Amino acid sequence: DNGETMNVTNQQYKMKGMFITDYELEVPLDWQSPATSPSITLFAREVVSLNQVDDELPLLLFLQGGPGGKSPRPMPDSLPWMIEALKTHRVILIDQRGTGRSSRIDKTLISKLSAEAGRDYLLKFRADSIVADCEHLRKTVYSGRLFETLGQSYGGFITLAYLSQAPEGLAACYITGGLVGLEASAHDVYQLTYQRVIEKNQNYYARYPDDAKIMAKIAECLTNEKVLLPDGDVLTLERFQSTGILLGMGPGIDQVHWLMDEAFAGSDKAQLSDVFLEQVMNITSYHEGPLFAVIHESIYGQPNQSTSWSAQQVRAQYSEFDADHSPLMLTGEMMYPWMFEQITSLSPFAGAANALADYQDYTPLYDLAKLAQNKVPVVAAVYYNDMYVPQEFSMATAKYVGNTQVWLTNRYEHDGVRQSSEVFCKLRELLLDQGGALKN
Repeated sequence: DNGETMNVTNQQYKMKGMFITDYELEVPLDWQSPATSPSITLFAREVVSLNQVDDELPLLLFLQGGPGGKSPRPMPDSLPWMIEALKTHRVILIDQRGTGRSSRIDKTLISKLSAEAGRDYLLKFRADSIVADCEHLRKTVYSGRLFETLGQSYGGFITLAYLSQAPEGLAACYITGGLVGLEASAHDVYQLTYQRVIEKNQNYYARYPDDAKIMAKIAECLTNEKVLLPDGDVLTLERFQSTGILLGMGPGIDQVHWLMDEAFAGSDKAQLSDVFLEQVMNITSYHEGPLFAVIHESIYGQPNQSTSWSAQQVRAQYSEFDADHSPLMLTGEMMYPWMFEQITSLSPFAGAANALADYQDYTPLYDLAKLAQNKVPVVAAVYYNDMYVPQEFSMATAKYVGNTQVWLTNRYEHDGVRQSSEVFCKLRELLLDQGGALKN
């Protein structure tokens, strides 16, 4: 297959106890017709402990959350799971297509395409194409050796697509906060996640009751005045509410509190402060990763149904998020059509995003028959109060997918694997207890 003979370049360097190899490969934009497809770049970074450079170690491919998020950059001591994994594995960090150094999609590229052409381009960046990229990496750079995978959040969605598409390439799978409902539509997902977001708001106000007054004052300010963010965008109330995307992470409730702590400036505390406006801009602007917002609902795309801006539709059922509700409720990981009008980094994507919302001809990402018969050992952390990936769907999927073990816990939020090494260690223990991944 012509995909197996494309160019590979690499660069090697050392970094505080780690030996790093960066790979750039050419892959077809369209894996359905690789011979005639234009090429894009796939970037992967291999990290190994300096004292194990020449050892034959199992390969752990990290599948990043998102969608549309680049892989984490190795920073000593900042990734607890990686510190643990490097004791036993070579870790491979892949920038999923369209992110980071893998032919990143941004406004420059998309603004040259019509709405339909933009939509069709974006459809080449789904989980099935990411799996094909990973398989190409495995067969070329790693001579067909098996991967273990660690899928965080959306990385778990990709894992289930991998188990559906190419299970022969996998030795074992770790999934953290990423067991998606196999047949759940975007609408189904938001029916549950809005309820979780309300609970997180209630937890926030229970911990910081005085913040309700500050929230009310901010709402009044944004309703009565035209407030500009440092990049020139208007800060609307609905855009401010979207800072609630933080609430489902480990430090999220406290982060929102510290945002409130410095919301107003001056002795009369009448003006929103520069520091507040900059922080809100950074949380809500998507300059770093527009793809996250653009393809968000499409990751739940099921055959013969459009996503139709499901988050916007379902929001109408919950009066808790109305502007005049007291206390003001923040929203969560939901993408709305107004974002593509109000947010500078997203406005070039408006046509493609709307065309994607209307699209119905999704091919299934998950092979239900193959997953039911799965033989690859799968161990998954499911977070009981997960605000982003409802545990109800996760537990149903865990029961359905063969050879899957679950650690259901309320000790962590959605980003548990980033907060503590316990999550990876616990899953590794589960895997070894079942005799998986001892050899590669």
